[in-house]
Amino acid sequence: MIDLRSDTVTRPTRGMREAMAAAEVGDDVYGEDPAVNALEARVAALLGHEAGLYCTTGSLANLLGVWCLVQPGQEVVCDRQAHIARAEMGAHGALHGITMRTWDSADGVTDTATIARTITPDAGPYLVSTAAVALENTHNFGGGTVQPWDHLVEVSALCRDAGVGLHLDGARLWNAHVATGVPLADYGRLFDTVNVCFSKGLGAPVGSMLVSSAANIARARVQRKRLGSGWRQAGVLASAADYALDHHLPRLGEDHAAAAAFAAEVSASAPDAVELSAVVTNIVVLDTGTLPAAEVARRAADAGVLVSALGAHMVRAVTHQEVSVDDATTAGRVLGALLAGVPAT
Repeated sequence: MIDLRSDTVTRPTRGMREAMAAAEVGDDVYGEDPAVNALEARVAALLGHEAGLYCTTGSLANLLGVWCLVQPGQEVVCDRQAHIARAEMGAHGALHGITMRTWDSADGVTDTATIARTITPDAGPYLVSTAAVALENTHNFGGGTVQPWDHLVEVSALCRDAGVGLHLDGARLWNAHVATGVPLADYGRLFDTVNVCFSKGLGAPVGSMLVSSAANIARARVQRKRLGSGWRQAGVLASAADYALDHHLPRLGEDHAAAAAFAAEVSASAPDAVELSAVVTNIVVLDTGTLPAAEVARRAADAGVLVSALGAHMVRAVTHQEVSVDDATTAGRVLGALLAGVPAT
């Protein structure tokens, strides 16, 4: 099987397993795990922030990051396809009493004016006040879209002037950094809270990092424990993330090349299924036309390729370190043939 369902399906490499086995560990709830402490300091510095909090998942890091900025009864605004709105099980409302409003966009990127029209800071006693804006970079359901740098600068200034917090769901910020060359710290400093993930493109088995001010991270550490997510000798996992930063971050461009190869093969048979210019990182979104996405995914699996059906007529493929350019080319040929209604060769 060529597995393109997600970059979360990767398994630790031999070198990563050796690093995990050799990790020096302690009790992280007591703040005594040296590998965790080192990783938190390293990633906070990489992103231009004071402190970090190592979390089990990106959903937890997003939950805590938004919670740092938004009080119960206030709102966070974001794209309608944002991960925090669509794929985190309503946790922000269910657990923290936070409401959410969204704007619409084709690929996860909107203009600054739309955000300015959406936010309502200090809305008074009759309306919900906006306390934070959340952006996603890269944008998952938008097709791995990279947020334009000038747009991020504008939104950061807008939020600062309006007294509104700004959260970055940067689960795949590493991919944006490699695709654009924009330094990680330049991205990070535009935001009040940032989540980055190690278990997607970087290929670590578990973990995400929330970075922010020291005061926010101290609060988030308490809330993490309150949510039942304190952990003990987590350095075994932190060492995998540290290894990934050293060895897997530099190779993300290979995943981008594989995604481009996949998209090109699909387009050769089914040009209406994919917009090649939109494929800039490791995610490819396909329009299945009149075919149900679930049927396309099932037939692709029968042909040896796993993809995700994420809408009635939307299929997603994600490249990663266990998929070569040749694998991606083969998979693209299969999907292209299915979408064109011709036998695969």
